[in-house]
Amino acid sequence: MPNAAVTPILPAVAPRPGAATVATLVLAGLLAAAFYALFWHQWRHNPDLSHAIFTPVLFVVLLHEARARGPWRWLSSSVWSTAATALALAAGLALLATGGLYAVALDWSNALVGFVLAVALAWFLLAALLGLADERVRVIPLNWPAFAALALWPLSAPIPPGTYTRLTGSLQLWVTGVVLHALNLLGVPAVQDGNVITLARTSVGVEEACSGVRSLVACVVAGIFFSATLVRRPAARLLLLALAVPLALGMNVLRSLTLTLLANAGTDITGAWHDWTGFAVLGVTAALLGGLAMLLETRAPAAPPATAPLTRTAGADRWLLPGGLALAATLVLLFIFNTHGPRTDTSAAVAPDLGNILPTPPAGWATRQTDLHRFTATLETDHLMQRDYVRETPDGLVQITLYLAWWPAGAVPVSLVESHTPEACWPGSGWVQQPTASRTASLVVAGRALPAPTYLFFKDRDGFPQHTWFWHLNAGRPIEQINPLSPRELLGLVWRHGFHTSGEQLFVRVSSNRPWDTIAAEPILTELFARLQPLGLTIPPP
Repeated sequence: MPNAAVTPILPAVAPRPGAATVATLVLAGLLAAAFYALFWHQWRHNPDLSHAIFTPVLFVVLLHEARARGPWRWLSSSVWSTAATALALAAGLALLATGGLYAVALDWSNALVGFVLAVALAWFLLAALLGLADERVRVIPLNWPAFAALALWPLSAPIPPGTYTRLTGSLQLWVTGVVLHALNLLGVPAVQDGNVITLARTSVGVEEACSGVRSLVACVVAGIFFSATLVRRPAARLLLLALAVPLALGMNVLRSLTLTLLANAGTDITGAWHDWTGFAVLGVTAALLGGLAMLLETRAPAAPPATAPLTRTAGADRWLLPGGLALAATLVLLFIFNTHGPRTDTSAAVAPDLGNILPTPPAGWATRQTDLHRFTATLETDHLMQRDYVRETPDGLVQITLYLAWWPAGAVPVSLVESHTPEACWPGSGWVQQPTASRTASLVVAGRALPAPTYLFFKDRDGFPQHTWFWHLNAGRPIEQINPLSPRELLGLVWRHGFHTSGEQLFVRVSSNRPWDTIAAEPILTELFARLQPLGLTIPPP
C-alpha cells in the first residue's frame, strides 16, 4: 500500500519549477490578492480588524521563515497526498460557493461573507502548501511557520454577526464584573447595572469596543506570528499560544479599570484617552508576547547540511492543484460579474415624506422625535424617522413607537435591510429577546386584517417590555422575514431574490409596551396604516 508519511529531508537544491508549480504559485497569489482587495476598506475603517492590515506582510514573512529556517519536511508522493490535496480543494470550492451565495444575499461587505471567504482561502492555501511541499517540487516545506501563515487569513476576517454579538455581550459583562470587583477592593464605591458601572459622580459603560474582542484577536495573531518566528521548540510554542488569550483579556481589564478610575476622578475619558489606551493595550500585549517568545527560545538550531539536488519527476496529478485553483478563480469572477452592487445614481428617485406619514399626536398624547443620523452610514440611507407617543392612563403608561426607513430602488441589497432587524441590533443596546410562541402575528386595524408582520418581544435590564411588529416591503410587496443570525435562513435569500438588485424598499416597525389588542383601536395606528397603503402596506379589503 502506498505510504503517505511526511518524510523529513534536509534542504536540497530544489528542482527547477515546472509549469504546474508556477501556475499554482500565481493562482494562489491571485486568490490572496483578491481577498486583500475585497477587505482592504474594512481593514482600514473597522477597528476590530486593524491588525489585518499587516496580514499580507506577516504572511510573506512566515513563508520565508518556513523556507529558510525549516524544519524541512516534504510530503511523500502517493495517492494519499493527492487525495489530501483534492480534499482541501473541494473544501475550498464548497466554502467559496457558499460565500458567493451569501454575497448575493448579503453583499460582499457583510461579516459572514468575509468569514466564509477567509476560511475558503485558507483551504485553498492549504491545498497549495500540500502541492508545493511535494518531494518532487520542494518549494515550501511542511512546518509550523507555513501552517501559521495560513491561519492568519481567517483571523483577519470579520467575526460572523451572531458569534460577534454573543462574544462581545459575554465579554462586556465579564469585564464589567471584574472591574467592579477591582473597584470594591480599591475602596471605590460603585454598582453594576448590566454593562454600566455607576460611580459616585458619573457612570461608565463597557461598550462593544471595550469588550476586548479587538485585543483578543490581535493578541492571538501576534502569538501565532512570534511562535513561528522566534520560538523553535513545540512546548514553548504551545505555552506562548496558551498565554496569548489570558494576556489579552487581562490587559483589556486593566485598560477598562484605568479608564473607570480616571472617570471617577473627573477626567473626560472620551476621545483621546479612550483611543490611546486602546492602542497602548495592543502595543503592550504584542511587546510582552514578543519578549516572552525570546525568553522561551534557548538556542538557535544548527544550520543543516545541504544534500544533493533532486531530479524533478512529472506526476500524472501535477495539474490537479492548478486546475482546482483556476476553477476557484473562475468561480470568484462568476460571482463578481453576476452580483449587482448598489446603484450609484439614485438621485432621480422621489422619496416619500416620512414625516407626513407618521401621525400627528392625538389629544392627550405626548411625542418625542428620535435623531437617527448616527445610523445613516450603517443603514445606507438618510430616509429614517422614529417618533415615540406616550400617555398616562389609569392602568399606567402607554407607549407606542413608530419607525420608518426607506431606500430607493437598487440602493442596497434586500438582505442589508433584513440583516438590521431588531433581533440583530437591539441586544447591543441592552434589550433581551424573550421567547415567543411564533414569529408571526395576526393583526387587525379598524376591523381589517394587516399583512402578517414579524413579531418579537423584548425586555430591557429593568424588565420594561417591548412588543415589536415589523414589515419589510420590496417593490411595494411585503416579503417574508428571516432570522438575520441564522446562516441557513440567510442563504435562503438567494433562492428568493437571486442575482438582481432590489426594488424600492420600506421598513415599518411598531413597538409598544402593551400587547396589540390593547392598542389596535388607537387613532395613531389607524392613521399610520391608512397613510402607508400607497407604499404597499395595504389593508386587505373585507
